[in-house]
Amino acid sequence: MSVPRVMLGLVENLPVSPVFVGRSAELAELGDCLERAAGGETQVCVVGGEAGVGKSRLLEEFLAELPEDEVVTAVGACVELGADGLPFAPVAAVLRALRHRLGPDRTDAVGGVDGELARLLPELGEAPAAVPDGQERGRMAASVARFLERAAAHRPLVVVIEDLHWADRSTRELLDYLIRSLPAARLLVVATYRSDDIHRRHPLRPFLAGLDRLRTVRRVELSRFRRDEVAAQLAGITGSAPPATLLDEVFDRSEGNAYFVEALASAGFGGISEPLRDLLLVRLEARPEAEQDVLRAVAVGGAMVEHALLARVADLPEADLLAALRAAVGARLLVPVPERDGYRFHHALMREAVLDDLLPGERAGLNRRFADALAEDPALVSPDERAARLASHWYHSGDRAEALPAVLAAATEAGRRTAQAERLRLLERALELWPAVPEEARARLRPAEPMWAYPVPDPADRPLDHTDLLAEAVTAASLAEQRDRVLAISRRALRDLDEDADPLRAAWFLLQRSRYGAQDTDSDSGWSELLRAEHLLKDLPPSVVHAQALAQIASRRLMEQRPEPEAFEMARHVIGLAREVGAEDTELYMRFSLGSLLADSGDVTGGLAELAELTDRIIADGRIELLGRCLVNYAATLGEVGRLDEALAAGDRGLVLADRHGLHRTRQWLQTNRADSLIALGRWADADAALAEGRASAGLRPRAGAVFLTGHLAVLRGDLTQARARLDEADAEFFATNGYGPNTLHRARLAVGLAAAEGRYPDVRRLAAEAFTAGVPPYTSSLAWQVLVAAAGAEADTRGMPAAAPGRADALGLLREVRERLPGLMPAWAAVGVLVDAWLLRAEGRDTPADWRAAVEATTSLGIPFLLAQARCGLAESLLTAGGAADRASAADLLRETVRVAGGLGAVPLRTRAERLATSARLTLDEPPAGGGAPASPPADPFGLTAREREVLALVAAGRSNRQIAEELFISPKTASVHVSNILAKLEVTGRVEAAALVHRLGLVPLPGD
Repeated sequence: MSVPRVMLGLVENLPVSPVFVGRSAELAELGDCLERAAGGETQVCVVGGEAGVGKSRLLEEFLAELPEDEVVTAVGACVELGADGLPFAPVAAVLRALRHRLGPDRTDAVGGVDGELARLLPELGEAPAAVPDGQERGRMAASVARFLERAAAHRPLVVVIEDLHWADRSTRELLDYLIRSLPAARLLVVATYRSDDIHRRHPLRPFLAGLDRLRTVRRVELSRFRRDEVAAQLAGITGSAPPATLLDEVFDRSEGNAYFVEALASAGFGGISEPLRDLLLVRLEARPEAEQDVLRAVAVGGAMVEHALLARVADLPEADLLAALRAAVGARLLVPVPERDGYRFHHALMREAVLDDLLPGERAGLNRRFADALAEDPALVSPDERAARLASHWYHSGDRAEALPAVLAAATEAGRRTAQAERLRLLERALELWPAVPEEARARLRPAEPMWAYPVPDPADRPLDHTDLLAEAVTAASLAEQRDRVLAISRRALRDLDEDADPLRAAWFLLQRSRYGAQDTDSDSGWSELLRAEHLLKDLPPSVVHAQALAQIASRRLMEQRPEPEAFEMARHVIGLAREVGAEDTELYMRFSLGSLLADSGDVTGGLAELAELTDRIIADGRIELLGRCLVNYAATLGEVGRLDEALAAGDRGLVLADRHGLHRTRQWLQTNRADSLIALGRWADADAALAEGRASAGLRPRAGAVFLTGHLAVLRGDLTQARARLDEADAEFFATNGYGPNTLHRARLAVGLAAAEGRYPDVRRLAAEAFTAGVPPYTSSLAWQVLVAAAGAEADTRGMPAAAPGRADALGLLREVRERLPGLMPAWAAVGVLVDAWLLRAEGRDTPADWRAAVEATTSLGIPFLLAQARCGLAESLLTAGGAADRASAADLLRETVRVAGGLGAVPLRTRAERLATSARLTLDEPPAGGGAPASPPADPFGLTAREREVLALVAAGRSNRQIAEELFISPKTASVHVSNILAKLEVTGRVEAAALVHRLGLVPLPGD
């Protein structure tokens, strides 16, 4: 197809439409976000779309409309060197842009900068001395947050982060921290990402999912242009409406992608049928050869290349280089980056196409020139990027001997910046390089830093060996909470090690596997590795590794059996050994276990005091290896002993610290524990949000406790479909091969509650017996009491039900036995025990109002609204059985309060129970008249049962089948079946068993023989 020359001339001069096409709704969305941000509520807008769809153009138009004297803007872009360990690149770019925009004087006016920001902007001066304790990241994140908050104090601040799909983990974590920690700033964060790059396992997916749960986050998805919009875009490019045939061809080939439309127009609308790479290179190949060489150098240099560095690599006279750059910028192939005195490609797709088009030798040669330039003059790039970029260039140059030390230096720098995930990826790249590097070059390398008591002789005067490198990678994986990598890398180390020749180091790797194997339900929870390590250490002199092994063994055993005197002695022995060999982390670890053991054994004051002191010390020292465990266990212990408000406060504090240190697994644990406290405190909506994160957080495997708690909450709400789904999920995910530890009781609470709600009373008995036969591990007494409450309440509901009579005595005997042996050391446990006593007495028909008044008094002290409402409902039922006028008035008040509390919680079954009890007793739950007087009586038959249906119901409650009912009432079995169906519908119950339970509980009809 031929195109007029005049049109080609216009295309060459106008490669991009000066007319902004479409996107009015998206612009309005951004404008609304900015308006809300100006009002003091931080807003986040995430703009997604495939490559080339127009995300950058949308932001350009949005920013261009903002008045410079009313809004501050700063733009940063992520770099695709994430795998090479270049963390925080877009955040550093934003800070530089703000410094450039505000100037030193105005920067000081908004609060200046502190030394922590020098970790991101070395031009600000020297950063504080590096201490690899995990604390720097939190201080740095807080400094960035303070700076942005002050910059937005007087005018709205718009921060743009482009290409979020390339963001490294540290950048994502810092952005997440900023968004969550600045809820009330005049700040708008706009981030873009390529939706077509986000595959199923892409790390951005869980990050975006986490943002979606925040109220202030909006998602904007840019779709491809429609045919009329492509027509408008072509008209803007060419200056006239395109012919229909040309429009059809461009629309079909571009499929509405704005950038592809531009590329086709720039290429003269020729018959391009090559892959996208060739399409993108058409404009490049039309440029002079010198300009192409410069573009290839820019592509290899990175997402952005400084002018001075490019001049060194391009090896052109300055005038020629400037001419080539000016032409590339004029053709919109490159874009200047003034604040960095450098250049980047106008579109990342173009850079990728250029890189892909390079011959292997060309790419390696250019990378070597960049590496040589940086090695000769490190000042050519920002200090915070130097190590990572040098490592990348040496790696891609193919010079393994130079690449290995550069990659290790970049890994050390990433660790200094607390970017543990990037450090791990760099160390894994070093492991890839290791075999190809000559031994004499490797002999010059030294271990970067101590690795958690990793046993090495004379560490200051020995070369780094392959096992050391594996140990450093295991350490980084553990600090990054990447369990699978810990297991895989340590497995590799053990395969290479000779256990007989090097038992100490072999034992160290076994301990790392054991620590993470304890979280694996498909194994023996790490016991085999732990016992194997113990065997290797038995004939060796005492060491830190010995202390670590004994600490793990002691902690495991303390988790699996009730505390005995020897358990305390074991813990103290490990503490003494740890002090003897100088294993301070292990000493603190074991002291924490001992404190938890003291609290669980009744010394609540002493145990919690020890835990609080240790937690504060571990936080102050920045001991990241211990931090997650102490945050989780301290909050959990407070909840276990009934100090729910304190548990919630400790959990909230832990979330802040987990975010600061990038402890995603810890955050997931904390949210699950918070949900347990929130449910008890009656804050069920807040619990939903916490459970959502516990079940789906940052791509991590769901917490078993979160799944069980979600199902338990569904039972309390009466959503039995959801409860069944969560029980099935838990059985498939966590109990398919190995039901372990406290999860047995978590499952029992859900399964018993669900069976009782469905009227499956034989299953209630079986499930309770199975749970209590398995025993009650330490730190689970509170959970065991809750299982007992559910089982005892279910037995009380079957009182007088003939179908439930078989096995009844044995079931009650078991529950009483369990009630006697469950510890009542905590006031909370003792209070729940009083409620259990009332349920068991009712199950035996021996309860009195005095028993239930005791239960109400005891549960009032707990601060658990649901249990108190249950006790009040039980007291009301007992008072109605007593039958006095005063008792009826008191019962009405109790039921009224029960309905109010249950309705507020969303506890539908409890509310329905109270309402039905009131209906059966002909009590009104309306507020009594202000002047007193008797309330109006309800209808004589509140369920609308006919006389015949009441006769049928009495026989259903007595356990008669439809045929037996028909014979007794002289009707047909079919008629009896119809009556039964109508009765179930009127009573709003799901089956005969539940109908019978209702009859016995509420006394709806006289039973045969009464």
